[in-house]
Amino acid sequence: MPARRKARKRALDVLFEADLRDRPPGDVLTDYVARLERPLPGHLDYAEGLVKGVATHLDRIDELIASYAEGWTIDRMPVVDRNLARIAVYELLYVDEIDDAVAITEAVELARQMSTDDSPRFLNGLIGRIAEYAPR
Repeated sequence: MPARRKARKRALDVLFEADLRDRPPGDVLTDYVARLERPLPGHLDYAEGLVKGVATHLDRIDELIASYAEGWTIDRMPVVDRNLARIAVYELLYVDEIDDAVAITEAVELARQMSTDDSPRFLNGLIGRIAEYAPR
């Protein structure tokens, strides 16, 4: 698994736990890192950046997801899908070195591995619409 995909998976783990437990992502991240074996993996910096970035811009990210999710409220989305979308939208809007297509593809691939059969198609459409139409 490529390093950035591992980082996205770790960020998803933290955001998923924060979402389920209704805890601040930064607190969950601190606990998560403390549990990791040393030496820490090299991709951890990118994972931490994703978690902190999503947490910082959560209101704007969720506003976009809610606006472009046809027929779904953000609360009705599976927790995995909601947080994969958050990571991808953060990368679309705030991480210049990641191409839009890469952010979309990575979210779809992780959804294929970790969520429902319908999730990859749903996320591809949702994130694709945000990439195409959302102001940056």
